[in-house]
Amino acid sequence: MRIGTRKSVMALAQTNEIARQLTAADPSLAVEIVKFETMGDQDQTGKLLDLGGKGGAFVAQIRDAVREGRLEAAMHSLKDMPGNEDTPGLVIGAMLLRDPPTDALVVRNGVTLDELRRSRGKGFKIGTNAVRRAAYVRRLFPEAEIIHFRGAADTRIRKLDGREMQRLPDGGEVGPADALVMARAGLERVGFADRIVHQFSPDEMLPAVGQGIVAVECAAADWQTLARLAGIDNAVSRQCGEAEREVLWVLNGHCNSPIAGYATLDGGEISLKAAVLDEANHHFIEVTRRGPVGRPRELGRAVAFDLLEKGAADVIARTRPLSH
Repeated sequence: MRIGTRKSVMALAQTNEIARQLTAADPSLAVEIVKFETMGDQDQTGKLLDLGGKGGAFVAQIRDAVREGRLEAAMHSLKDMPGNEDTPGLVIGAMLLRDPPTDALVVRNGVTLDELRRSRGKGFKIGTNAVRRAAYVRRLFPEAEIIHFRGAADTRIRKLDGREMQRLPDGGEVGPADALVMARAGLERVGFADRIVHQFSPDEMLPAVGQGIVAVECAAADWQTLARLAGIDNAVSRQCGEAEREVLWVLNGHCNSPIAGYATLDGGEISLKAAVLDEANHHFIEVTRRGPVGRPRELGRAVAFDLLEKGAADVIARTRPLSH
């Protein structure tokens, strides 16, 4: 089985885990990992919006290879997969056991969490590329300067430690960063868990939809690959991922929309909390609902409709560039 993946350290670690699980289920299966340098890997300074969003930057090229029959499957971080568009001919064959979905704070040498809290961030530059994270950082550290900061997880840490400036899409520079907000799971996968000075709880910073879930996509008509992937599909990740992604679908969220969503299972119920964030006006629309296990999409749809009733459509419209 040929599995396509990005060539970053984190993506390769995730894909190696898929291969490990597949061969554990079927020792006779030969797995070949095919590395891709996606648009998002080639351009680590531009805004994702200009690269076609996360889907265009990290997903599209590998998806095309599956459609063309050059791969049997593709590894994606579920949070990078667009949730507001159809993917004709492709399905998510497996969602792996979810890694910790929370975000974390990393600081350069000489900066402490106490300093950031006492100063409310005044005099500090905090780097992130995610509009969702930026909105929450403004809530937690209102005096901080939020700067555009992209790159693979290990690259961002190196830039932070080296006090390097971050190039901007317009050719300018910003920085250096004093702290970064990154996914906890990503830091752990590339060996930087010890750099985390604070893990944000979901109440402080609601995770991105699908954050922490590794997804494996394949052709809808490839029953043999689907059967193999079914053996590594995690039922809890599937239930939670589908509930969260239904929110994106109903809201028609795009890559510049500050939307968050996080589902958990508790006994026979799913609990789903989702939010739409108006970074400019510091307006947070949040909704929490519970529903029965086995009906995740219905729960996600209900939460999305609640958000729309509270004005989410206007917030999303304001963040949608006229040229996209």
